[in-house]
Amino acid sequence: ELLFVGGLHGGYEWNTVLLAYELMDYLKTNPQIIPKNVKVTIIPVVNPDGLEKVVGTTGRFTASDVSTSENILVAGRFNANNVDLNRNFDCDWQSKGVWRTTPVSGGSAVFSEPETEAVRDYIAANKPTAAVVWYSAGGGVFASNCHNGVSTLTNALTATFAKASGYKAFQSFDFYETTGDMVNWLAKNKIPGISVLLTNHTDTELTKNKAGLDALLKYYTK
Repeated sequence: ELLFVGGLHGGYEWNTVLLAYELMDYLKTNPQIIPKNVKVTIIPVVNPDGLEKVVGTTGRFTASDVSTSENILVAGRFNANNVDLNRNFDCDWQSKGVWRTTPVSGGSAVFSEPETEAVRDYIAANKPTAAVVWYSAGGGVFASNCHNGVSTLTNALTATFAKASGYKAFQSFDFYETTGDMVNWLAKNKIPGISVLLTNHTDTELTKNKAGLDALLKYYTK
């Protein structure tokens, strides 16, 4: 199983949600590109509360539905409890994290939020082979690790997606310190994972990410 995840930061990164839906449509229209030995799961939005703040719905939407208020967009990064979900996973978790230089809540405990708890339980039940989590913005493919080094498979995932998509590959995200990160938590649990950061907060960059997805499907073809 290959797992793809969007909308961890809800409405603030709404373009990752639209991208997830676009790729769902692509796979539904072209089911033959999925190898027989591969299952693809796409979770379009992990933070529906944050998405609703910005676009007015937890389901499908269009770019015209997006609020133009910067304050609302920033509020959409967090869930209904005002927690940054990407600070609530079990890798270097702290109750107080940062986003760039802004203090944010990491929750009252690891997996204190229903959304992260749901992700944790899904991973435990299904044990995906690899995972791709979309964010914005930054423009790059970032390998994961939680003090255990970047695994050989994670390096292969990073290189494969980056080469096909045209994004630059990075060994780690080190623009600022992150705590409770989802993809690093996956690495802690020996699940190869990469963070794909779209270049800005508005474009889905479908062509790039379709190429990256296609390359991963080929990589795992038996």
